[in-house]
Amino acid sequence: MRKFLAIALAAVACSASLTLTTAAEAAAADQPPRCVKVRKYFDKGGQRYVRLANLCAVRTACFTVVIPHHKDPRGRLSGGETKSVRYGRTAMTPRALYVKNVSC
Repeated sequence: MRKFLAIALAAVACSASLTLTTAAEAAAADQPPRCVKVRKYFDKGGQRYVRLANLCAVRTACFTVVIPHHKDPRGRLSGGETKSVRYGRTAMTPRALYVKNVSC
């Protein structure tokens, strides 16, 4: 009886791990590629900037700069391009929290 119970529990554990693996792979397929990388945040001339680099050599990448309590600016980077993007009109604008990769 103990052997049968152990075998049944092992089968349930294996099927549950396969289900979780399949769900994780499906969720990963829905995400856009992570090409945009933040190089640095800086202020210049009283305005806020973020320097971004596209790590994908060929693919154009789209991004959104996430700023608390403000409209999030969007943009695109060509393959392999590095660019400084202005996201705040003044230095009083809150600093960006992060840059999110989005699908184009």
